[in-house]
Amino acid sequence: MARGVWGVDIRSLDTGERLFRLDADKLMMPASNMKILTLATAAEVLGWDYRFTTTLETTAPIDQGVLRGDLFVRGTGDPTINSRADRAEAVFAGWSAALSEAGIFEIEGRIIGDDQAFDDEGLGAGWAWDYLQYGYAAPSGALEFNEDLAELRVEPGAAPGEPARIHLTPGSGLIVVNCAVTGSADAEESIDFRRRLDGPVLEVSGIVPERLPRVVRGVAVVNPTLFFAQALKDALASHGIAVAGDAVDLDDVAGEFATRNEPRRTLASVSSPPLREIATVMMKRSQNLYAETLLKAIGAARGGLGTTQAGERMVQRTLDGWGIPRDGYVLADGSGLSRDNYLAAGTITAILERLYRDPRHRDAFTATLPIAGKDGTIALRLKRTRAEGNAVAKTGSISNVRCLSGFVRTRDGETLVFSILANGFIIPAATVNWIADLAVEILSNFKR
Repeated sequence: MARGVWGVDIRSLDTGERLFRLDADKLMMPASNMKILTLATAAEVLGWDYRFTTTLETTAPIDQGVLRGDLFVRGTGDPTINSRADRAEAVFAGWSAALSEAGIFEIEGRIIGDDQAFDDEGLGAGWAWDYLQYGYAAPSGALEFNEDLAELRVEPGAAPGEPARIHLTPGSGLIVVNCAVTGSADAEESIDFRRRLDGPVLEVSGIVPERLPRVVRGVAVVNPTLFFAQALKDALASHGIAVAGDAVDLDDVAGEFATRNEPRRTLASVSSPPLREIATVMMKRSQNLYAETLLKAIGAARGGLGTTQAGERMVQRTLDGWGIPRDGYVLADGSGLSRDNYLAAGTITAILERLYRDPRHRDAFTATLPIAGKDGTIALRLKRTRAEGNAVAKTGSISNVRCLSGFVRTRDGETLVFSILANGFIIPAATVNWIADLAVEILSNFKR
């Protein structure tokens, strides 16, 4: 690690003693440790029982089983309408049943996605162009289906050397250029894909061996709202409710409604699981989209537009109230994917200590953190040590950055809070993780 930089802060929550410091006040790239700030603010501003609401609305009359106009789906950012626990399927089935109960068996108009609760800046500041096609960089929005991931399915062609067959979920907004080929049965699978910079074009390349039935990848969509509206249209059709019109984004047809003042009526509504459940997925799986969505929801909490900038101002206001110095952090996004984020290890431990000492937050927050050797992003780390099942911590990983911050109990049962940040290294990341894990193991074995 001679070429790299460490920022470390370790404190006792029982005595207040600072056990170790190494450049604890230096600003470092935190990667997904940024989610600690995002969740801390969300818990304080929104509360652990906060739920997102998504509604189906219309201004049109129902005539002989036909909705004689458009169906609007209005979102406030619910990130959970996805395949986890088959929630999206349950939501769409419930909506289809509600429409049927309302006497609607056909929709004459369109499915219009209303995403006006948030702005349309789906990508974070400082995100790199060369990973925008991947799931961890999916754009956020007020309407989110399947974590804004389209399924890319690549199947072998008729014979080796033939083009592969490709299917991409409708509504992704991407035009596919197929450069993938079928390989022999003993060939290595090497399917990859990239987004062009000059337009919404997805180039698929590599080899799919003829022995494989298919290769499946998740691809970040272009417009989350359009993707949601298309998914809803397809789901309604599968439940016997035909939709004559297209799936559209309200932003693209807003001019049609500029001079109208027709109040919508609600046909169906669904609430998300509470923040405590959303946060558990976000922290244990390090789900970036959830974090970006929460940051915008924080920004909209006082009735304004949900933007990253408004969310960042709310984070700053919250940290000011907790006595966290403003020069101890630089915010660019909610997830930590941006390399424009900076945190000091001492800032992280101060926030963790604040959460731990607040009875409103302690149990709920610690329950969201991955457990060493048991689950989440550290399920395979610190096994067969005293830290296994003991330490709970948030990881952080981007290129040349590895971080680990959380809580651990010593042999005496003393609770320690720690933040270990590593930047600028050129050795294998696994070695850096091992060093951090060794430090946590030492802390778990500490005895007065």
